[in-house]
Amino acid sequence: MTGRTVVIGGGAAGIAAARTLHDAGCEVLLIEAADRLGGRAQSVRMPTGHVVDHGCGWLHSAGRNPWTAIAEQAGFTIDRRSPNWQVQWNELGFPADQKRASGEAYARFEDAAMAALDGPDRPLSDFVGDDDPWRPMIDAISGYANGASLAEVSLHDWAAYENAATDDNWAVVEGYGTVVVHHAANVPVRTGVTATRIDHRGQTIRIETSAGTIEADHVIVAVPTPVLAEGKLTFDPPLPAKQEAAAALPLGIADKVFLSVEGPLPWPAHAHLTGNPYSACTASHRLSPFGWPIIESFFGGPCAEALEEDGAAAAFAIDELVALLGSDWRRRFTPIGATRWRRMPLIGGSYSHARVGHADARGRLAGSVDGRLFFAGEACSREDFSTAHGAYETGTLAGQSLRCSTANI
Repeated sequence: MTGRTVVIGGGAAGIAAARTLHDAGCEVLLIEAADRLGGRAQSVRMPTGHVVDHGCGWLHSAGRNPWTAIAEQAGFTIDRRSPNWQVQWNELGFPADQKRASGEAYARFEDAAMAALDGPDRPLSDFVGDDDPWRPMIDAISGYANGASLAEVSLHDWAAYENAATDDNWAVVEGYGTVVVHHAANVPVRTGVTATRIDHRGQTIRIETSAGTIEADHVIVAVPTPVLAEGKLTFDPPLPAKQEAAAALPLGIADKVFLSVEGPLPWPAHAHLTGNPYSACTASHRLSPFGWPIIESFFGGPCAEALEEDGAAAAFAIDELVALLGSDWRRRFTPIGATRWRRMPLIGGSYSHARVGHADARGRLAGSVDGRLFFAGEACSREDFSTAHGAYETGTLAGQSLRCSTANI
């Protein structure tokens, strides 16, 4: 029989853990350092009135993604149309023969990487030649998918995700972040409370926070890896193995720019353009999500890192679009929003990738300590890391690991 559980971190994993415990009749408190829930799942209303996702925006592997059923049961609207990532609208700047050649190059890269799985871990950059004309495009894709360049990403980690993922990627009209936050309804929550130290020496765990000390019998830690790796949340006695595992799972970066579009739109909803398929620094442009007069431009990896200064990403996105659509379009674009996840306090990035040789760090980070400290988050998922559903599954598992009695409430 357990007493009170405190969940630290109000992102998808923390919410899933707290929801699981609350629905089981357990005494639980969810604390979150920010003034909002959701973490890297953040839906924001634009000046146009439309809701966009600053963080996770696609129900990846949607058919098996638990957030799909959660969204449907809560009455949210799921758009099952393709994101069209493999389609270049009107073949602008990327004719069909070049698109086909690019796809064939990526398939060769993927086949070479998968064929090496039985050997030692290696960086993904080993599987595409420096002289391959499509290496920049493959590196750009790594930036979108991993938040990091090919040279930074572990083969064994990448393959675990690729072998588990499916190609159904759907979107929520009201916002993925809206769904995640809604899942915390009626769960006891305190926002604006930053945990800094967990004292687990005695029978009662004491959590030092910006709002004072909170006592608990169990704690579920669901924070981004930089919080642990950089010692922003410490433990007494120390847990160096957790800090080392978190450091081996850094957060890559993926950022978005949102533009409003004035005037009639020539493309259908969910059309897509790759800005420059011959460069490793290019945006993936989502044209008119749900038919709205908005463009969502997505940058990843080193390209996103290079465009973090105020206005730089928006200017880059507009230049790419004008180069494809024509100079008359420049006056039709107005920047209305942008993200800079690297600079978000107590987050520090977008989603995790394992350093080369450290794919096993996910299991080491996820393991419980003394049956009293549990860890959750997308970085703890062996196959669905970098996703909100991976975070959900680890949070739910952590919550299910505890047993409680309503007598404790």
